[in-house]
Amino acid sequence: MSTQENMTADRFPPSLLWLTLGAFAIGMTEFVIMGLLPNVAHDLHVTIPQAGQLITSYALGVAIGAPVLTVLTHKVPQKKLLCLLMSIFILGNLFSVIAPNYELLIAARMATALSHGTFLGAGSLIAARLVRPDKRAGAISMVLTGLTVANIIGVPFGTFIGQQLGWRASFGAIVVIGLISLFGIIRYIPVIHQDKPSSLKQEVKSLFNPKVLLMLLTGAVGCGSLFTVFTYITPMLTDISGFAEHSITWILVLFGLGVTIGNIVGGKLADWKLLPSLIANYAVLAVILAILTFTLQNKVLAVITVFIWGIAAFGIMPGIQVRIMNLAYEAPLLASTSSHSALNLGNAGGAFVGGIVINHMGLPAIPWVASLITVGGLLLMVVSYMMDRKTAHTEAIAKIQS
Repeated sequence: MSTQENMTADRFPPSLLWLTLGAFAIGMTEFVIMGLLPNVAHDLHVTIPQAGQLITSYALGVAIGAPVLTVLTHKVPQKKLLCLLMSIFILGNLFSVIAPNYELLIAARMATALSHGTFLGAGSLIAARLVRPDKRAGAISMVLTGLTVANIIGVPFGTFIGQQLGWRASFGAIVVIGLISLFGIIRYIPVIHQDKPSSLKQEVKSLFNPKVLLMLLTGAVGCGSLFTVFTYITPMLTDISGFAEHSITWILVLFGLGVTIGNIVGGKLADWKLLPSLIANYAVLAVILAILTFTLQNKVLAVITVFIWGIAAFGIMPGIQVRIMNLAYEAPLLASTSSHSALNLGNAGGAFVGGIVINHMGLPAIPWVASLITVGGLLLMVVSYMMDRKTAHTEAIAKIQS
């Protein structure tokens, strides 16, 4: 099927499903480790905080890989690039399956993560080209839905497999999903003739716009608060709330539902009032995390709070992405992929901070520390809003004077 035929076909051509499946595999490999930390720690003879650095290593891999691979592959045809990135992803997960020790598992996680941000960026651009211009936002949203569905289905499924067959089996399942996605991309994604890409100079200029950098930092802080808690959610629910290990699977399913709702609601709020909705979301998130400190002591209240936390935590993500794309509209590729770097630096920082908190203050202190981190994001969001108001005021005076 030609690109032109795809662009005049239904809203979501079947070929999009292979990109969505790739995003699903990426989301699963990033998040499944949260439900398996005790298993990995026991098998590799490390502590829970040390096992938490497997999340940190993956996040650092994304942070490094997204901008570096975007620059190095700037002129590679997009379909060929997708195949290369998915191959890196598959090999990295295969090494995770056979890694004999903790150090090599960390190396395998970092190698896997190199493809993460650039695959999502290139996949979104291809998705936009597979449909009519007025359907592009929906196509991109469908691809990224793979990440949220991974939290509802993939992570609980991978956690269940890991608990029953060993944590290596979870990564084996991801390898299979990656291979299916790669086959679909090779077979069904058409070769797309690209327009002349923006120059690297334009891309770098857009990235270093002060407002873009501020938003990248704000997003990183938001993800930092998320992963300070999420990295250690399994030991928190078992050791503090008293849940059995097998109960974690359905709690993660519920959290995944909250994540999906948060993405949908956050997107609608961002379309309505972008910056005000983000400010409100950060404020609500800080309050919810503070409340989680106390509700963890009660099983029912803990589950309810975790669900609401999922909504609030991922409600900020669409707005952050839209804000960055709006600010870097002239050359969005590097800024878009770098947003994955920034968010994953936040993930790495959150996992690292959570480990420090456990070692010095214990598991119960994690939620309120995460709440303080969120307050930092709220303050940055207010600064961004004030910068916009100042710019708008300056432009209005200039119009009056002219």
